[in-house]
Amino acid sequence: MRVMIVGSGAREHALAWRIRRGGGVSDLFCLPGNGGTASLASSVDVAAGDVEAVVAAAQEHRIDLVVVGPEAPLVGGLVDRLRQAGVSAFGPVAAAARLEGSKVYAKKFMERHGIPTAGFRVFDDAPEAAEHVRARAEPMVVKADGLAAGKGVYVCATRAEALRAIDDVMVRRVHGDAGRIVIVEDCLAGEEASLLVITDGRIAVPLEAAQDHKRVGDGDAGENTGGMGACAPAAVLGPALRDRVMDRVVLPAIAGMRAEGTPFTGCLYAGLMIAGGEPQVLEFNVRFGDPETQPLMHLMDDDILPFLDGAAGGRLDDRAPRWHPGAACCVVMAQEGYPGPYRKGDVITGVEDAERLEGVVVFHAGTRRDPDGRLVASGGRVLGVSGLGADLAEARRRAYAGVDRIRWSGAFCRRDIGSRGSADVGAAGRG
Repeated sequence: MRVMIVGSGAREHALAWRIRRGGGVSDLFCLPGNGGTASLASSVDVAAGDVEAVVAAAQEHRIDLVVVGPEAPLVGGLVDRLRQAGVSAFGPVAAAARLEGSKVYAKKFMERHGIPTAGFRVFDDAPEAAEHVRARAEPMVVKADGLAAGKGVYVCATRAEALRAIDDVMVRRVHGDAGRIVIVEDCLAGEEASLLVITDGRIAVPLEAAQDHKRVGDGDAGENTGGMGACAPAAVLGPALRDRVMDRVVLPAIAGMRAEGTPFTGCLYAGLMIAGGEPQVLEFNVRFGDPETQPLMHLMDDDILPFLDGAAGGRLDDRAPRWHPGAACCVVMAQEGYPGPYRKGDVITGVEDAERLEGVVVFHAGTRRDPDGRLVASGGRVLGVSGLGADLAEARRRAYAGVDRIRWSGAFCRRDIGSRGSADVGAAGRG
C-alpha cells in the first residue's frame, strides 16, 4: 500500500515510525515531513494547509491512503476534497471536524446528546463577557472558539486573570479570528486524561489511555502549551473507567454525529477531567493528539495500518490493538521562549546517542536539515524523547536519560513528566 502522511510534527513522525514497522506499506510519503521523517519516508515539499496541492500530490504519487495529522487541514475540508478526487483518507470531513474547529459547536453538541461537560456561556461581545466574569464565581475557564494551536484555553484562578484572558482573546486578538467568540465555563477539578479512539463512524476501537502535560513549567506552572510531554497508559483511566468513558462519551458522540448527518471517521480524541471517579469532557479533538501519539505509537505492538485503512474505508475490525506490557513516557524538548516567540536555527547534537539507549526513540517535532546536512531546531517544540519500560518509572528514567544526551542552545524541558503515575517520585500538580 502507498501511504501519505500529511503534517510536519512529532505526531506525524510517530505515525510514520509505527506504520514502517508494519508489513502493509510499500511506499511511504510525508508531506511536508521534518528532519526525522526523512529517514522513514519520501518528503513531498507541499504545505499541509494547501488543500489543492495536497490532493494533486496524492494523485501524482498514486496514493492508496492519506493520513491527515493536523487539525487545520481537516477543518479546512482536506478529507472532503481527497474523497471527491477518489483518494481514500483517514480523518473526518469538514462538517464533522467542527467538533474541534468550534468549541461552541462542540459544547452545544454535547448538550444535545447528554455528554457530560462543564457548564458554560457563549459571548461574541467582550464587554458582555467581562460583565459575566465579574459576576460569577472563581475559578473559571476562558476558551477561544476557533483553532488556536492548543493555546486558546485559559484556566483562570481569579476574575482578574479571566478579564485579562478576554482582553487578550477578544480585544487584542492574540489568536486572530479564533477569538471572535469565547466560552466562559466552570473550572473542573480532578485529574486529566485523554482517550483516543479510531472509528469508521460506527465501530470504535479505543487506544490505551494517555495523560498530557499542558503547562510549560514543572509542577504545572506557567502558560498552556501544545503539550510538554505525555505518558501511556494513564493510571487514572483504568479499564472500568475507560468502559464508562466509551459508554457515556465516545459512543454517544459517534452516534450523535451520525444522527445529525455528519458521520465521524478517523481518530476521535476525548480530553477528559476525572472528578470523583466520573468523566467530564474538557474538549474533543478530531485527530491524533500531540504529544499523546508519541508514547502511544511507542507502546503499540501492532501494525496500525489496518486500523487506519479500515476506518477510512468504512470496514474497521473491532479487535483491540496489541500493546507492549509496561508503559511509555515522552518528554518534549522545546526551544527557549516557547510558547511565546523563539529563535530558529540552533544546531542539535546527541540524537543518535540518545537512540542508542535501550527503549528510547526520538520523535522530531520542529526540526529540519540545513544546507550542510546538520539537524537544526525549527519550531517551538523541537523533539519528543520517548522511553519504553516495564513500568512508568522505568519508562520515564529512560526518556530522561535520552533527554540528557541531546544538546542545543536554548533547549529546555519539564522534569516531572509522568510523575503522577510513577512510584519513584512525588506527585506533581494537575496537567
